[in-house]
Amino acid sequence: MKKRLLLPVTLLMIWSCSSKKNEQAGTVTQDDFLWQWLDTTVSPGTDFFKYATGTWMKQNPIPESERRWGIANLVRDDNYAKLRQLSDEAAADKTAEKGSNSQKIGDFWSSGMDSATIEKLGIEPLKAEFEKINNLKNIQDVVNLIADYQVNIGSPLFSPAIYQDEKNSERYALHFYQGGIGLPDRDYYFNTDSRTANIRKEYVLHLSRMFGLLGEDGVTANRSAAAVMKLETELAKASRKLEDLRDPYANYNKMSVEDFTKITPSIPWKEIMERMNLKNIDSVIVGQPEFYTQVEKSLKTVSLQDWKTYLRWNLVNSFTGQLSSAFEKESFNFYGTVMSGVKTQRPRWKRVLDEEEGYLGDALGQLYVSKYVPQSMRERYDALVQNMLDTYKERIMGLTWMGDSTKQKALYKLSKINRKVCFPDRWKNYSKLNITSDSYLQNVMNCRAWSYAYEVDKLYKPVDRTEWEMTPQTYNAYYNPSNNEIVLPAAQFLIPGLPDSLADDAIIYGYAAASTIGHELTHGFDDQGRQFDANGNLQNWWTADDSIKFMKQANILVKQFSDFVVLDSLHVNGEASLGENIADLGGVVIGLEAFKKTEQYKKGEKIDGLTPLQRYFLGYTLGWLGHARDASLAMQVMTDVHAPNFLRVNGPLSNVPEFYEAFGIKEGDPMWRPDSLRVKIW
Repeated sequence: MKKRLLLPVTLLMIWSCSSKKNEQAGTVTQDDFLWQWLDTTVSPGTDFFKYATGTWMKQNPIPESERRWGIANLVRDDNYAKLRQLSDEAAADKTAEKGSNSQKIGDFWSSGMDSATIEKLGIEPLKAEFEKINNLKNIQDVVNLIADYQVNIGSPLFSPAIYQDEKNSERYALHFYQGGIGLPDRDYYFNTDSRTANIRKEYVLHLSRMFGLLGEDGVTANRSAAAVMKLETELAKASRKLEDLRDPYANYNKMSVEDFTKITPSIPWKEIMERMNLKNIDSVIVGQPEFYTQVEKSLKTVSLQDWKTYLRWNLVNSFTGQLSSAFEKESFNFYGTVMSGVKTQRPRWKRVLDEEEGYLGDALGQLYVSKYVPQSMRERYDALVQNMLDTYKERIMGLTWMGDSTKQKALYKLSKINRKVCFPDRWKNYSKLNITSDSYLQNVMNCRAWSYAYEVDKLYKPVDRTEWEMTPQTYNAYYNPSNNEIVLPAAQFLIPGLPDSLADDAIIYGYAAASTIGHELTHGFDDQGRQFDANGNLQNWWTADDSIKFMKQANILVKQFSDFVVLDSLHVNGEASLGENIADLGGVVIGLEAFKKTEQYKKGEKIDGLTPLQRYFLGYTLGWLGHARDASLAMQVMTDVHAPNFLRVNGPLSNVPEFYEAFGIKEGDPMWRPDSLRVKIW
């Protein structure tokens, strides 16, 4: 998954931009949008990202409430303002019909912003759930409660999911994955560097403070924290590493419910699934069977009291955003300040909007689209997608390393890619979701129960290939291998401070076509996506020889990124980030070939002293403009398959010959790579 596209229909004046149109010459003045952020004290051959964005970085420090700051934040802030206005209007509308989307948005918003009531209630809204935990009599009771919690509380111990069967995309399947830990990734429990060791220490202190807020004395709270840490460490030890989770075959283990129960005899899965409202399930797909072997071991060896402690922690941790300020501030202290380096919590209205977006996103989306997204926007960018598809087809046909058999199947898969642009044609129906203005936490519980039921219902229906997994107001995009589709929400077409009239083709093709459209298209053919066929099934359609040639180039890219240092001695995980790095490189080269078809490129005229090629690469870099706190970068390397922004520019561009031509990169420059090490895939 990636981020955004380009260009607003209405101008976002978030940046102060002094760009002026020279109507007679048809060019932009020296105060041009790209030019104003260049740091010319840095050579393009030394650090192109810093050269292209350095002045902006100096003028725009990271706000205390943010872990990173860049173009994504500016677009999102504009959308926050729009969504806040829509929510305020819904809350003020006393004529909204009960059960309507407007009523639900207004009441959810009102309950979330009613901090006085939330503060007064404290932990009271969860009292009944804590009582259930206290009344557990044996391990079977523990298992039953964990099953019950999947419906509207959270996913302690294990993580079920419902989506298409990787080997039969015409059917939904029930999947079970590793889970059960409170830190973002299993490596946090074992890495020995000082940064990670400190996070482990702080995590235990955080656990202790949370138990203290639940009423435990200091000694008991410390004992509870140690019990949770011990259990989570056992689960983490049996969990797969980030890079190992990217192998679609290794993480596909289909088995009968009976065979699944043999792995965990303490969990009678047939009965447990019934408790989870999963009826008539005969088979499941288990991502990591060895994790469930450890689950069984833990169920047999961990005491009942420690399981109660673990469940109390998971319960309170699932609702810190809906509880009183003491819980919310303590959660922010660890997950915000310790983990990400953020000093100040974001304002409450943004936090509530995030929850509203997560649970009522389509309801908000309908209002957002009707007010801000015209049909003409969808048509324009659908046409740009077609340009990229045509260019990708030409590149595949011209590949010299791929044989004819694989090439024909690749072209067929490309022709079958479905594109979803701006907004869906059908919206989710929230008619069965009950929202009132009385209780924020109860609203969230109701939303979780509705979302759970919505997913479970899929198991008994044909696959809906029209569904969107993101809302139109989301600043992101994705490729879904099971549907062989790219999904590009409307918010992706926004760039702050630049109207359409000043956006030349170089910017459009660098910022929109390359870094998003081409990126998502390439995901269909990266090291993971290439293993799915045109119909979205996990099936090998490559000859053995072509697979070897592909992986030879991919492994060069793995080494290139593994050699990049992010902080101190912390390197990028080249294996975990491979798919994103292939997609970035693919997007750049496909976007460039598409740009070469434009009149701007063919004429070769400079704008503000910049050639069309230079503007293309600067336009691509604009899409990654931004910087992050050290703590946030460290967490990203450990938990995210995306490399940091500056390497998503310097990494792929150093493999593109035209980049060397555009900026005079020569041997000896840090950006220079010998031709034998320049990756050439798509």
